Amino acid sequence: MKSSNRVTGLLASLLIQVAVPVALSGQPVSPSHVDNFNGHPRLIVISDIGNEPDDQMSLTRLLLYSNELDIEALVAATSTWQKNATHPETMRTLIRAYAMVRSNLLLHAPGWPTAEELDSRVYNGQPGYGMAATGVNKTSEGAYAIIKAVDRNDKRPVWITIWGGANTLAQALQNVRATRSREDLDKFVAKLRISSISDQDDAGPWIRKEFPNLFYVVQPSTQTGGEYYYATWTGISGDVYYRNCAGADSSLVTNEWLDANIRGKGPLGKLYPRFLFIMEGDTPSYLGLINNGLDAYLRPDWGGWGGRYVFRQPYGETHPIWTQGGDLFLRVTSQDEVTGVDGRQYISDQATIWRWRKAYQNDFAARMDWTIKDYKHANHNPVLEANGSSGTAPIYVDMTVGQPITLDATGSYDPDGQRIQYRWFHYGEAGSTEASLAAIKIADSDTAKAIVTATATCRPAWLYRDQPCPAEGTAHVILAATDDGSPKLTSYRRVILMVHANAVK
Repeated sequence: MKSSNRVTGLLASLLIQVAVPVALSGQPVSPSHVDNFNGHPRLIVISDIGNEPDDQMSLTRLLLYSNELDIEALVAATSTWQKNATHPETMRTLIRAYAMVRSNLLLHAPGWPTAEELDSRVYNGQPGYGMAATGVNKTSEGAYAIIKAVDRNDKRPVWITIWGGANTLAQALQNVRATRSREDLDKFVAKLRISSISDQDDAGPWIRKEFPNLFYVVQPSTQTGGEYYYATWTGISGDVYYRNCAGADSSLVTNEWLDANIRGKGPLGKLYPRFLFIMEGDTPSYLGLINNGLDAYLRPDWGGWGGRYVFRQPYGETHPIWTQGGDLFLRVTSQDEVTGVDGRQYISDQATIWRWRKAYQNDFAARMDWTIKDYKHANHNPVLEANGSSGTAPIYVDMTVGQPITLDATGSYDPDGQRIQYRWFHYGEAGSTEASLAAIKIADSDTAKAIVTATATCRPAWLYRDQPCPAEGTAHVILAATDDGSPKLTSYRRVILMVHANAVK
């Protein structure tokens, strides 16, 4: 290890003078790009676990979805809240509890990694705070693990979710920049997808400045936590502490709900701590990667359990990133308009997450049941087929303004033999990047067959503008199918309508 560090250090010294030009090379991933790959999303977690309960809570939930994600590394890191320590032992304690329930999980679904495999992927990140803990001869095992994962011969992108400080990622990028050609650096950066829970050290802003082509999802912030209130991720459970989730069902994110549905269920449930501020603030960074049929990980502006983002340049940033905000005049922003539990309409960034709360909490509770119950006595998600297409991938449909089409989910079924309740709805804000959002109407939306009619390739302007609609528009329709089990479970299919003003020849 010392020998490789010495080589890396020498190369870094030689190449430091050209670091900035190299970082600025290459082409960024187009904001209209849609990831398309076979297999599970690849995932690396960087966590300041041990700082407070929420990271431990988020990792508990993550382990219950480890059959749907390829977890490449779990990196114990520092942050502004934990500047001089890392706690990989907390990760290993949870993995040992997972080992006790894995055999029961296999009764419900295939693909669960062994505890030994997961334990071998736990690493220490940079041992100190922020960029001061990075540099020549400071490469941690976590930074090496990131490089190794990205270098693997696998075409799938690598999602790095940052629950704490980002300096371990910064160190990995420094190493690659110092030791590789411009072309190879570009290839490395192009495989990365970063999802960060605000900025919890000074490394995130440094990374975004030095590597402007890096695919980065974040609401930039100071490191003090004073701006967390504005962040989309607080929609997971920020109702009481942040007071920013008006309209959400707060009863689903209390310690009392967690006592009844999570903590009382087996070895893994027992390790789920009580929260001090909010439940699982880090979970939204990976919640959208779960294979539930929303497929939000294919493009951040599609929206899903982990929230919805737009591509724009926030104040203080040197280039556009996937973030919050948008043009209020055009009404194309990162906010969703959602009906709250009181029947009123609410518009917020947090609503892009809490709108799905009942589904993701019930799903969590059901998976915790899987750790202690046999198949017959637990609930499982409906299996959906739409327009003859099985699986969970989005369905693309061409249609013409004024000509109705049928969306048909009659081939769907529930593996437990339960009744399915169907709901088709227009996700009006989804897919706005570099597209005109079409206007549509849905009839029979609460049946297995819905009739969709496009009325225009664009929406009515907020203020009158004498401009014609473009020749094409886009609309996202979501099928939400919920069984009547306990807890009730929901599966989704996303239908993306390519709306044409005139019939396609």
